[in-house]
Amino acid sequence: MFRKLPSDLTPTEDSPGLRVKGSTRYTRSQGDYLCGGCGAEDHANGDNDVKALVQDYTDNHGPAHRSGGQR
Repeated sequence: MFRKLPSDLTPTEDSPGLRVKGSTRYTRSQGDYLCGGCGAEDHANGDNDVKALVQDYTDNHGPAHRSGGQR
């Protein structure tokens, strides 16, 4: 049986990570992250800004902290 996801997937201290929401006809794309390793957080709106946010998170936060990279 599939578990129902919470309606708000915004990262929190209890559940850090990256959240990206695609654009629709009426809204712009959005993204948020909260790093579980260093506590950094950020928010972006619009395709280009969200792409930059994902790149920043990937390069400097979540995965970088898990693999023993930067801290």
